[in-house]
Amino acid sequence: MLFKKLLLTAALCSGALWTPVSYAEISQEELQALIQYATKQNDAEAQAVLGNIYHTEKDYAKAKVWFEKAAAQNYTLALIALGELYKNGHGVPQDYAKAKEWYEKAATQNDALAQTNLGNLYLYADGEGALQDYGKAKKWYEKAATQNYAEAQFNLGLLYAKGLGISQDYTQAKEWFEKAAVQNLAKAQNNLGLLYMDGRGVRKDYTQAKVWFEKAAAQNDTGAQNNLGLLYMDGRGVRKDYAQAKVWFEKAAAQNDTGAQNNLGLLYMKGWGVRQNYAQAKEWFGKACNNGDQDGCDIYRELHQKGY
Repeated sequence: MLFKKLLLTAALCSGALWTPVSYAEISQEELQALIQYATKQNDAEAQAVLGNIYHTEKDYAKAKVWFEKAAAQNYTLALIALGELYKNGHGVPQDYAKAKEWYEKAATQNDALAQTNLGNLYLYADGEGALQDYGKAKKWYEKAATQNYAEAQFNLGLLYAKGLGISQDYTQAKEWFEKAAVQNLAKAQNNLGLLYMDGRGVRKDYTQAKVWFEKAAAQNDTGAQNNLGLLYMDGRGVRKDYAQAKVWFEKAAAQNDTGAQNNLGLLYMKGWGVRQNYAQAKEWFGKACNNGDQDGCDIYRELHQKGY
């Protein structure tokens, strides 16, 4: 059957529930055949695939209809998808309580993605109706983390690193970041590198920091690219190399990382590895400012007042 070619799998990244499938990938005849099959056979998997197709096209009302059909059969990914619709206010008023209800239906089936999304709801949700509760976030992350779910392990690391609802504990943070990092989760690799760079929970080790930053940077993680640039700019664990620092800052700055944009501005302002150029420096600080970085705004203003 057609829909077997379109089966969906949960992605590791939180919120990236579906492999997107759009109208452009299937003909109208195929779409109608899928609708007919999903309706006549009452096949939950096919119904969820249709929900994904309409969700990809931002037709959230139709997506909701098909997800609800699959969810009525307790199809896990459809339960989570409905939670996502309510969390994000897609096709329905944003409603964290309803999102929680749908996530819980999947989480009680011991689904690690649903458990992680519940944790995220308690950790990150803001605005009207937010359910922020670090203790509950930790509880759900732990359930998913014991299933070796990298996103949950990373978020547990964050709770310990920031001391959110628990005593700050960098040793525990390191353990959880490491579990996620060995599964190639880039943001965990970057955070593990930061612990080594700053000597938090571990002995300061720039060589180890560089190893983890490089793993994350290879996945285009902008924080890691900027951090590699810092190692080369400052000569920490490597020979000071402004040219190499510039390469890494540029990779991150091109993706609007404000730290990297400021650091490029600094290279041009100081003439480190480049010809000193205040106009270029001002341009990079301006980019950081436009992306909401106050430090960039302050230095841009200072350079502007000096006539650059």
